[in-house]
This record gives sequence, structure tokens and C-alpha cells, in this order.
Amino acid sequence: MFSKDIYIQRRRILASRIGKGIILLPGNREQGMNYRDNHYPFRQDSTFLYYTGIDLPDLVFVMDLDRGKEYVYGEEQSLEDTVWTGPVPSLLSMAEKSGVEQVCRLSSLKDVLKGGSAIHYLPPYRADVHLLLQSWEISEKPSVELIQAVVLQRSYKQAEEIIQIEQAIGVSVGMQRKAMELARPGIRESEIAAQLQAIAVSEGGNLAFPTILTVNGQFLHNHASHQVLQNGQMVLCDCGAENQMHYAGDLTRTFPVSGVFTPRQKEIYNIVLNAHEKAIAALKPGILFKEVHLLACEQLASGLKAIGLMKGDPKEAVAQGAHALFFQCGLGHMMGLDVHDMENLGEQYVGYTPDLPKSTEFGLKSLRLGRALEQNFVLTVEPGIYFIPQLIEEWKATGKHSDFINYAAVETYKDFGGIRVEEDFLITAKGSRLLGTPLSKRIEEIEG
Repeated sequence: MFSKDIYIQRRRILASRIGKGIILLPGNREQGMNYRDNHYPFRQDSTFLYYTGIDLPDLVFVMDLDRGKEYVYGEEQSLEDTVWTGPVPSLLSMAEKSGVEQVCRLSSLKDVLKGGSAIHYLPPYRADVHLLLQSWEISEKPSVELIQAVVLQRSYKQAEEIIQIEQAIGVSVGMQRKAMELARPGIRESEIAAQLQAIAVSEGGNLAFPTILTVNGQFLHNHASHQVLQNGQMVLCDCGAENQMHYAGDLTRTFPVSGVFTPRQKEIYNIVLNAHEKAIAALKPGILFKEVHLLACEQLASGLKAIGLMKGDPKEAVAQGAHALFFQCGLGHMMGLDVHDMENLGEQYVGYTPDLPKSTEFGLKSLRLGRALEQNFVLTVEPGIYFIPQLIEEWKATGKHSDFINYAAVETYKDFGGIRVEEDFLITAKGSRLLGTPLSKRIEEIEG
């Protein structure tokens, strides 16, 4: 946990922005994998963590703004529980570390919620929390006012949070280095992925998300399988550790199984790397991240034109969406306590504004962050090129964007796969700063 004063100040800011009523923040509960007592690893709700720091299951935090009171609702560990798990810190002691004075039994919460005050809660993303809200007979809908207030706070990372994020990224760098070390002909994707998770767990945390480790990098979120690596293939490894405080890292590298890229792989890799570096150079407060995304797209289109896969004006090709045959997703996303920070609260609140609505166009609609960047935002930059045979076939059959795409040449790349390069950045007063220990990304560094 951070110091008590940090949590108290965070809650004071939240209370001042909401003003009146009850703020209801349910924590997460233990989840059974295949029966009730065989649990998935417990992961606390990130907003609950942000305002309390209490990392125990089956709790609810309440701020009664009208009375100026704060409560943690839950049950202390029983002797029978201790028989199975050993002693855990008492709920009362954890509440004290958070600066919350009142600890109450969960069974008494329903009566408090019937008091007539407006109840502010966030959109539930777990079915059990949704059912819990129903059991309390809460008639209100999720509070847009609370969503906006939480996003406004959590978007700006405090110095203490940056330390935690960099720690998580440091572990993620170690995971990437291990993947590069292990990748060789004859080893399975799953063998490598298992050792990456072991690194994350051994450092006191876990994975920030299921590891993407695949020789089929053309599919954006293709997790490790039992496929055996072979010479001539590339491994796309997108992995991240979550540290003990639950802050995330998120890094991607693409590297050859043989240790040496083929000439064709080098061409595409350098196009991606150039777009990556141009995007990084553009990061600064005030610029729309959507503009940075489009800049990266234009760099990708220019590079693909130079090797004969695209044609025409790259800027116009991007304006019409032709580049999305090769780059179907967004350039990056916010990162913090969630690897896609606050995604459960709604991208329209986290990554966009009423004056800048999210696009519905293929490719651009997958850009999670479009709004103007501000100092102390933490985000990823992750351009890529992906040759998806099924998508190529569909576009080619209808002649889609044939003014910009050389389908005859693209056909010869249907067996290529995909390449992505990703790093994490803090927006500073005048630009940006790479977070964490630098990790090899140039061809000569990877091959060396």
C-alpha cells in the first residue's frame, strides 16, 4: 500500500467532485474456476485499489458524502478460515492503513443503501458484482458523474505510481529478454510463455494480461499454443508483468527464431520501427493522440509504398482507410492499474471527449485513445504491420481500395505473419519519457 495520506487525499478529491449522495465501490470477490472453492488467482478491482489500497476479497467501500463518513463493509477472517489459509491481516488493520475509520459487517450494507440518498456506482464488469447490485435493489444506473470523476483522477499518474509502473515494466523487460533467449527451432510457444509467467510471479506479482506469444503474429491477440517454432519464422511476443501493487507493464518485440531476419522481414520490420520512432517524437502535451496515430499510419503507408505493396498518396490512402489492410488496430492506450487503463469505465470517457467522439471506421474504431495528451499520462506506442490472409482475400475479391493497394504484390506476403514494436511512455512537460529499462528494438541489436 501507499501511505495513508495518499488514499485520504484521493478520496477527498473524489468527494469534492461528486458533492453529495453515496459513492459505492464494490471490491472483487473470489471466483471459482470449475467449482466454488477452486479459485482463480484473486485480482482486486482497480478503482477499489486506487481509493483504498486494500487487497482483500469480498469487500465494499462506501463514502457517505452527506454525512462525511467512510466505511469498509466485509467480514473478518474466522477461525475456520484460518485453519485453511493461515492468518491474514485483519480487515480493521487494513482499513486503518487506508485511513478509513469505520468497518462494518456486509450484512448491514443493504439498509444503508435504502436511506434515500443518490447512489453513485461504476459499471460492473463481473457478473457476481452485477448480481450483488441487483440484490441491494439499487434502481439507479451507473453514474456518469462518478465515471468522469474517477477518470479525471486516475488519468494523471502520481510520482508514486510512476515508480510502480516502472517496476512492472522492468519485470516485463526481463520477460522479453527471456523470450528472445529461449526462442529457437524445436521449442513450443507454450514453453516460452510459461517461463515468462514464472518471471512475473517470482517477482511478487503476476501477468498483467495473458501473454501473446506466437509465430502467427498477423493475428493481433493470438496467445501461445503448443505450436513448435521453426527456422524462418518470427516470434511476436506481447507481454507484461503486473507488480505487487498491481501496476502494469506492456511491451512487444518481434524477433526471428533463427536469430537472423530474412531480407524481406528486415524490410517490413524497419517500416514498423520507423513509424514507431516518428510517433514517439510527436508525443507532447496538447497533441491529439489520434493525430499521432494517423502520423504513424502515414509512415507505414509510405514504407509499404516504397516496397511496392501500396501506391498513390500515403496521406490520402490513410484518410480513406486503405492502410487498415495492414494495420487494423490503434497505436496505443492508457496504462496504469489496468494494462488498458480504466477500459471498464468506457473508452468514450477515458480516451475521447464529447468534442472528439470515437470513430466507427474499421481500424480507427480500434484506437482506444484519441484525446489530447496531457502531462503525467502514461501510454503505449505500438504500431504494427499484419498480413491477415482472410482479410486480404476479402478486400481483394471486392477490389477494395485498389487505387492504393497493389494486390498482386500483397498476395506474395500472405505467409509473412505480423510485426509489432511496443514501448511505454510518460508524457512530460515538453515531450515524453521512455519508462523502464531500454530494451533492444533495432535489427542489429536483436540479431547481435
